[in-house]
Amino acid sequence: MRKIIILVILQFLSYAVLGQNTSPTDSIINDTVKNIRFNYKQLIIPGVLIGYGFWGAESGQIKSFNFQIRDEFTEDIDQKVTIDDFSRYVPAVSVYALNSFGVKGKNNMRDRSVILATSTILTVGSVFALKSVTNVERPDGSSNNSFPSGHTAIAFAGAEFLYQEYKDKSIWYGVAGYAVATGTGIFRMYNNRHWLTDVAAGAGIGILSTKIAYWMNPYISRKLFHKEQNKSTSFIAPSYDGKNFTICYFKTF
Repeated sequence: MRKIIILVILQFLSYAVLGQNTSPTDSIINDTVKNIRFNYKQLIIPGVLIGYGFWGAESGQIKSFNFQIRDEFTEDIDQKVTIDDFSRYVPAVSVYALNSFGVKGKNNMRDRSVILATSTILTVGSVFALKSVTNVERPDGSSNNSFPSGHTAIAFAGAEFLYQEYKDKSIWYGVAGYAVATGTGIFRMYNNRHWLTDVAAGAGIGILSTKIAYWMNPYISRKLFHKEQNKSTSFIAPSYDGKNFTICYFKTF
């Protein structure tokens, strides 16, 4: 009887002391993403740009200003310049180019790619939705999907992405990205493909989409990269067969 009591006590102690290792543990990989925290002040610039774009759709004065800007840009055009078809991608691609040359950004390859993918989905989705609803005629009269400018939206989404990833290295990376994005918008007007209000709204949508992508990323990363990591487990189990008393050690991998 005494041996049985000792056996029970040892069994209890083994689970009490080593209980934390007796079953697999669910774990979520560490959130490595260095996100930007939500702040309502970050909504001011994209909000003003988007608001100006929508206001222009209803305001006769702004519409008149659109025509004046269009005439200024197009009066001396000899031929169109297609650089805007490529420049819209330059800011986002620059993030990966800089990293390949050893200039490390804020986030690693996986995290920044998820952020960029999220931003692109938000940007493209918003642009196509608005184009289908607003039906604004292009300055050159070629179609009724002028508002907002998709090229400009993609360019400014990339510029904000470049700024966020490298602003801690140097603010000039962001300045360069925004300069390229601004140039993209100007060339869209120079080529008579968009009004000023289209470009302004596109810029706001692009900036806001990237900011939202950073705000959402902790939740997206947990959903995409949730892993059950089976750690090695071990426990001690005393046993008694009626004649001999033994203590067994078990370990699983």
